[in-house]
Amino acid sequence: MKKSDGLLLLCVALVAALFAFVPQAGAFYNQATASHPVVMSFFKFAILSTLGEMIGLRIRRGVYVQKGFGVLPRMLIWGVLGVFIWGAMVVFKAGTLKLYELLGAPQAAQWFAFEGFSWGKLCVAFSVSVLMNSFFAPVFMTFHKITDTHIQQTGGTLFGFFSTPIPVGKIITGLDWKTQWGFVFKKTIPLFWYPAHTLTFMLPSNYQVLFAAFLGVALGVILAIANNKRDN
Repeated sequence: MKKSDGLLLLCVALVAALFAFVPQAGAFYNQATASHPVVMSFFKFAILSTLGEMIGLRIRRGVYVQKGFGVLPRMLIWGVLGVFIWGAMVVFKAGTLKLYELLGAPQAAQWFAFEGFSWGKLCVAFSVSVLMNSFFAPVFMTFHKITDTHIQQTGGTLFGFFSTPIPVGKIITGLDWKTQWGFVFKKTIPLFWYPAHTLTFMLPSNYQVLFAAFLGVALGVILAIANNKRDN
């Protein structure tokens, strides 16, 4: 284990201890999430999902940061994506419940609002997850890959990122679609994201975005595996 690994584990332990032993921390989180959902979504994803990519880099290259990695532009992009993910969660939850209503099951809203576990709630949560990941996730993943490529091509700096327009057409043409489709879309969406976001939507609403952001750590590991498959 490297010194950087120990520091990361220490930071995680300190944050966990803060929420475990300081009741005001949890109260502040809940209040901030309820009052400022957009801002909180930005920072949750900016921090946690960027951390996930750093862990992915650690798996691939043995370091958390390297020249051109671009921690700041990655945090900015993840923050913006986090806001869109929050919006998608709101839209697909409401849309799925409306769909259930139109299909003759208006009681789905009551199932979904139940605070504990029920099979009805599980069914609705799974439905929300399938719809969101089938329609929103591929677009989100492709956009993230485009911005990620642009960050790498512009040296990993905020100035480089904003000083050069993103060549979307060129980047899309050059993407490794075999890996993007065959692994990222075809395998991770049904095998990981469907069940992962089903669990997300089973949680209390004030923790759903936080848990979704924690899944960004898992995404970093998944992307590391995808890159290793491509390199091999």
